[in-house]
Amino acid sequence: MAGHSKWANIRHKKAKEDAKRSKVFTKHIKEITIAAREGGGDPDGNPRLSLAIDNAKADNVPKDNIERAIKRGSGEGEDAAHYEEVTYEGYGPGGIAYFIEATTDNINRTVSEIRHIFTKHGGNMGTNGSVGYLFEQKGMIRIPAEGLDEEEFMLEAIDAGALDVNTEDEFFIVYSTRDDLYTVRTNLEDSGYKIESAELIREATTETKVDEDTALSNFKMMEKFEDNDDVNNVFTNMQMDDETVAVAENLN
Repeated sequence: MAGHSKWANIRHKKAKEDAKRSKVFTKHIKEITIAAREGGGDPDGNPRLSLAIDNAKADNVPKDNIERAIKRGSGEGEDAAHYEEVTYEGYGPGGIAYFIEATTDNINRTVSEIRHIFTKHGGNMGTNGSVGYLFEQKGMIRIPAEGLDEEEFMLEAIDAGALDVNTEDEFFIVYSTRDDLYTVRTNLEDSGYKIESAELIREATTETKVDEDTALSNFKMMEKFEDNDDVNNVFTNMQMDDETVAVAENLN
């Protein structure tokens, strides 16, 4: 099973209890703004915007906030959007590879904060391309598994264009190619399935197993990255076996 999907499930559980909902909202609003700027404000003709809106709604982002973000991104709002998408690469404790996606209105601030987190937690920031080759971009869709027949769902997901389906906790995790994410999500939604989220991820092609102490150090660093308002996604090649996941779930 892919490490990122397990980390995503852990983050999802924590987010439901997280008092810092504004951080979650901020990340959704930035993605909506960028999507509207790049592809226009009509979600019917902009797959990325459609995905961003659905994911924001799943996290209860208010409708007014979503509409304002669309207007800002498409140039209709009072203030035009000046966000930029950036990526950072580096290594964490134990040589774990990190690929970080961020959206920022101040690159100097963001790069300084990312470098500080790497350094403070025993890692080091690398150059562009230093670890990117270790990850493959895919689509990932999360669907609540309650009440669904596993075999029947897997067959329908493959028919919808999925590459693979895994089960993790109370979710089915559906994988697609990067280009097919929107189509697979739409096909599944049209078949009556509830979409919890749909996003592009970077899956490690080779994972690295670590001991408990190293896993704990990396999870602490991952959470610091996740807490940063500019960071959208954190991907690593740390192997998420049962022992490692247990460390993450008990992380305070």
